[in-house]
Amino acid sequence: MFNMFGMSSNDIGIDLGTASILVYIKGKGVVLKEPSVVAIDRDTNRILAIGEEARLMIGRTPGNIIAIRPLRHGVISDYTVTEKMLKYFINKAVGKKTLLRPRIAVCIPSGATEVERKAVEDATYQAGAKEVSIIEEPVAAAIGAGIDISKACGNMIVDIGGGTTDIAVISLGGPVSTSIKVAGDDFDEAVVRYMRKKHNLLIGERTGEDIKIQIGAAYRRPEVLTMEVRGRNLVTGLPKTIVVTSDETLEALQEPAMQIVDAVHNVLERTPPELAADIYDRGIVFTGGGSLIYGLDQLCQEKTGITTMIAEAPLTAVAIGTGKFIEFQNGDSADAKKEY
Repeated sequence: MFNMFGMSSNDIGIDLGTASILVYIKGKGVVLKEPSVVAIDRDTNRILAIGEEARLMIGRTPGNIIAIRPLRHGVISDYTVTEKMLKYFINKAVGKKTLLRPRIAVCIPSGATEVERKAVEDATYQAGAKEVSIIEEPVAAAIGAGIDISKACGNMIVDIGGGTTDIAVISLGGPVSTSIKVAGDDFDEAVVRYMRKKHNLLIGERTGEDIKIQIGAAYRRPEVLTMEVRGRNLVTGLPKTIVVTSDETLEALQEPAMQIVDAVHNVLERTPPELAADIYDRGIVFTGGGSLIYGLDQLCQEKTGITTMIAEAPLTAVAIGTGKFIEFQNGDSADAKKEY
């Protein structure tokens, strides 16, 4: 016999990110955070590993095994693999013992097309959902950051993920938003390109990400940090180790950082004056893993003249917001769903 608690605690919020997937369960919080990577045997088309185990294989697999990301720029690029990955993560988070199919809210970039939204919805139903709600990323990020989006007051949220940056001004639950395909992955690629151009050193995307996380900077650091980087010398073809400084990453990351700041500026230009005045008073809130790059908030503050702050839990804000959205939907869900 089912208990009522089991039914209500079966609501799930999923942050379907390009770089990682987070699963939020009502009453438990964020229970799972794993990379959106799947390792496949090219010969048999069989999935060998999903999540962290698959991420460790990137750049280190034999020719017949490929580690792929089935999501690109926040949307599905490989439907079949995404469906299997979703099913795996839902089972891992909820446990296979439950007999109740969960109600799932999934967030997607604000710039996603109707076709892309439908693909996410269908994949979630195929993965075992009883009911699916789609929510836009900046709305979820705002809820997760503790912003009351129901008031007639302008709030600006900038969610910098792995594949997209979503920028929105939210008032009365509705966003004035834009989504640009410049985000965490582009910072990694910028580091890889810089190392090749400046040092004739070929490094993989995982090393590029490590450099970004450990010494990356979008604004000059008070103290210069250094890091040893290993790669392949493009001139000799042999392995080589060099020391890279945080000032060099500042040069490497300048272009993608300014693209994000320019996009923020563009959204502010399109914002009604009353809401713009609210934002000037309340500030801009950054969420997402990309917001953790040192000085990105300071750069935005300097260029816009508006106080910019990073949310308390930037990595989990979207997942928490998605979960809270489905809790809010509980009961009179139809009207709330139409709003988004």
